[in-house]
Amino acid sequence: MHDFCDSDMANSGLHKVKFVTLGCKLNFSESATIGQQLQQRGIATVAGRDEVPDICVVNTCSVTALADRKCRQHIRSLIKRYPQALIVVTGCYAQLQGKAIAEIEGVDIVLGNEQKGDIVGYIEAWLSNKHKALAITPHKDIKRFSPSCECGDRTRYFLKVQDGCDYYCSYCTIPLARGRSRSGSIESLVNQALEVAQRGGKEIVITGVNIGDFGKNTGEKFIDLLIALDGVEGIERYRISSIEPDLLSDEVIDFCASSRAFMPHFHIPLQSGSNEVLRLMRRHYDRQLFAAKVERIHHAMPHCFIGVDVMVGTRGETPECFDDSLRFIASLGVQHLHVFPYSERPGTMALRIPYIVPKAVRDERVALMMALSESQQRQFIERYLGNERLVLFEQPPAGSKVMHGFTDNYIKINTPHCERLVGKVAPARLLKINDDLSVDAEIVEGNEVVF
Repeated sequence: MHDFCDSDMANSGLHKVKFVTLGCKLNFSESATIGQQLQQRGIATVAGRDEVPDICVVNTCSVTALADRKCRQHIRSLIKRYPQALIVVTGCYAQLQGKAIAEIEGVDIVLGNEQKGDIVGYIEAWLSNKHKALAITPHKDIKRFSPSCECGDRTRYFLKVQDGCDYYCSYCTIPLARGRSRSGSIESLVNQALEVAQRGGKEIVITGVNIGDFGKNTGEKFIDLLIALDGVEGIERYRISSIEPDLLSDEVIDFCASSRAFMPHFHIPLQSGSNEVLRLMRRHYDRQLFAAKVERIHHAMPHCFIGVDVMVGTRGETPECFDDSLRFIASLGVQHLHVFPYSERPGTMALRIPYIVPKAVRDERVALMMALSESQQRQFIERYLGNERLVLFEQPPAGSKVMHGFTDNYIKINTPHCERLVGKVAPARLLKINDDLSVDAEIVEGNEVVF
């Protein structure tokens, strides 16, 4: 068991914490909030790789077997590199495999997702008694909504509006890791957005596990949340991180198209373009509904960037099903595919499906989908070369002569560093596409090129 020179956390201003956050934007937001809570108690986040932390917090993901493996690798690496540090593990992998993690020599505290918001209290308790802690609430009993709205070292803020999932897709363990769907209140979320505006924040990304389910426990509606957030003065941009197609109502699409601050940008999980595979996945829609949603977005917002989650190689995805899926997705006219291979997850219903896709075939299918994604994204960007778009410029790394930002419709921009524009929205003219699909641009003010 590790030891601190000073067991009183309130007086431990020299202590440093290192975060390793894996997985989704929701995890990132929650890690940033934990960091802020620790900072209020005198524990600062390490500034670089050379700083030695007293505390390591690993916020884990368990969406795939690869994610599980990466979690274990990070935990063991931290223990080896910082043998004197307090090791805290939380998140979805901790929720599902907490006992196994607690048995790793060098791990001090393991907390499930219900306890994630109480990390500070568990660290304070450990400082007093040095006792190893394992605390995990069964997923059916997870009811707490822990608010989170932070930007960490980024320019965009991530506002958690919902947690948990009541969908039980055949391949997924997220309901077991995150519990039932639950939300914050519209009033509390608007207050957090007001705080972001007071800090000078310009963009908020709305996050959650299944945000279209917002309000099931509060009796409120997602559309009413969007309307309320749109009225917060000072916030110039909102993005919806991901929303299920069957929960993306026409009312939401039309509101975003006419709103003051919601950007022409959607991310919608499809998972497969084959109706047969969607049925095996136990998804709540068919591809006809998905196509109708995309068509409505295109009509309401012609400049909209649409990202789509696609899973390939699932059990039951025959060659015919994959070919059908690829053709359908190519016909949609979406801009980006987030492609990932199917991963066997213990305890899921998908394991009962008899047809198994060999790993080599899964990899081939990933490559085909990725090639389609790059082609469609490049075609989308080419439409805007020579045009001006409004860009929110982000804080560049120290010493960098280049800064980055995103247009309203989510094209990544590179321009020469201009400190006075960091964190500001300004017009830029798109000039040239790079191999990574970012775009070199020049900053324009009035009719003159500034940089």
